[in-house]
Amino acid sequence: MFTRGFKSWCENVALQVRRDLRLRAFDPLNPWALAEHLQIKVWNANQIPGLDPTCVEILFREDPDSWSAITLYIETTALVILNPSHSGGRPASDLTHELAHILLGHKAARIDVSEYGFMLNTYDRQQEEEADWLSGCLLLPREALLFLRRQQMDQITVRQTYGVSGEMFQYRLNVTGVDRQLKQVKR
Repeated sequence: MFTRGFKSWCENVALQVRRDLRLRAFDPLNPWALAEHLQIKVWNANQIPGLDPTCVEILFREDPDSWSAITLYIETTALVILNPSHSGGRPASDLTHELAHILLGHKAARIDVSEYGFMLNTYDRQQEEEADWLSGCLLLPREALLFLRRQQMDQITVRQTYGVSGEMFQYRLNVTGVDRQLKQVKR
């Protein structure tokens, strides 16, 4: 699935991003601060000036779960537009996923223009999986997971402190093997 060394590279990027933002390896990452650091603008879709009322109806009322975020380029400036109907850890995850595409230098496999004038980037499956992995590392790098487990932080506190969903926390614990590693150390 991933090229050799990709997962380690992502963990290193997550740690480097934290250093760039003057954070410790286990500190929570604010995705909006990262976007600002990368000079990427972030809007909620309801901030789009002159958005056609038909689009508003479709995007926010009829089918709000059909999309999460999109990255548009205006000249050389990236603009990430988030779905304002999402809550909890979802917006942080959506934003971090879009930032991961940018950090990875992904180019859209296909660009479609909707009947309402939206330009929709479509990434291939490999690029989506890479962005998912890097996004998870950015939000909860292995170093942070080890810290959280050693501090015996419960899932509710992790969700509140790191701005992630319980599903993201559990997923990162599973794929990193942190719990297995700590269990072996205790033996």
